[in-house]
Amino acid sequence: MDPINEENIKMYFYKNRLKTFEGWPFDEDCACTPQNMAKAGFIHTPSDNSPDIAMCFFCLKELEGWEPEDDPEKEHKSHSPSCHFIALKKKVEDLNVEEFFKLQKERHKFIINKSCNDGITKFEEAAKKRRADIIKSAMGEE
Repeated sequence: MDPINEENIKMYFYKNRLKTFEGWPFDEDCACTPQNMAKAGFIHTPSDNSPDIAMCFFCLKELEGWEPEDDPEKEHKSHSPSCHFIALKKKVEDLNVEEFFKLQKERHKFIINKSCNDGITKFEEAAKKRRADIIKSAMGEE
């Protein structure tokens, strides 16, 4: 995976995150409008069962079950206090090259961590199934 390709970089910019909120269930008279969600670093990642799933493009934290009064920035900070993007003190456009690469390094750590955790979960699920199969076989229940 190339962490510096265009697809990985474009979500740093508000307008690209905002474009993902087509079909977002909350619009006007809400705290969690598409504009506020995108400002807080979220992209819209709906599923068939959950039209209100949003994920931080940076720390990969997914949140769903949004209420109209939920403040995206506060929710992001409370559910992912270690996210460097939500903690930024200036706009991405104002970062110098060194600051941007440090930020990108931190983002890559989140990506690697999520990938490893997903792999561990898959392994544990497979091991649990295999164990159940072995027990069935040992008890003659095939």
